[in-house]
Amino acid sequence: MPATGIAVAYLLARRRFPGKFLLDALVQMPMVLPPVVPGYLLLLLLGTQGPIGGWLKTHFGIVIAFTWQGAALASATMAFPLMVQPVRLALRMIDGRLEQAASTLGAPPWRVFLTVTLPLATPGIIAGAVLCFTRSLGEFGATMAFVGNIPGVTRTLPLAIYSYTHVPGGDAAAMRLATLSIVLALLALIVSHLISRRAERLLGYRSHAEP
Repeated sequence: MPATGIAVAYLLARRRFPGKFLLDALVQMPMVLPPVVPGYLLLLLLGTQGPIGGWLKTHFGIVIAFTWQGAALASATMAFPLMVQPVRLALRMIDGRLEQAASTLGAPPWRVFLTVTLPLATPGIIAGAVLCFTRSLGEFGATMAFVGNIPGVTRTLPLAIYSYTHVPGGDAAAMRLATLSIVLALLALIVSHLISRRAERLLGYRSHAEP
């Protein structure tokens, strides 16, 4: 997911090509669609009767729908825009003169990207990765539509909370899981903040809010 997100963000931020607007729209689509729609489309494509899912099952014996792998894919699909956008913004804010200087010193494009562009975009990459993780942690609609709510297989944290709220005496368990989700989200945000601050200091960035 991070590598794919960085690659797509780089294409959108640095390259001109036919269909760029379409790619941008497709990347952002999960943010504006009802979550159940991407999940339903995944089921149509990757279900055992779908064109891709049926081919995978026939030729490789791989089944994605109604499995934990499918749950991970549904969560990643919904969180993908939140990975791309911060990285795209970070890439656009990089001073191109730094990359040009590296090129004039003889560095090939791939080395400029790995040693100059990628390090300078680190705060955006960290922000995108954390947003992606926290969004995946709370994914509900697409997961339910694509893989269902199978105990011990595809039941994620939000699905478990939902299930407990609909059974007698499940309020206590639902509250425990809700508290756990809040704690995990807070920890992820705190770790992201600390890592981003450290990366900004190493890169020489300085926030206007800091002394």
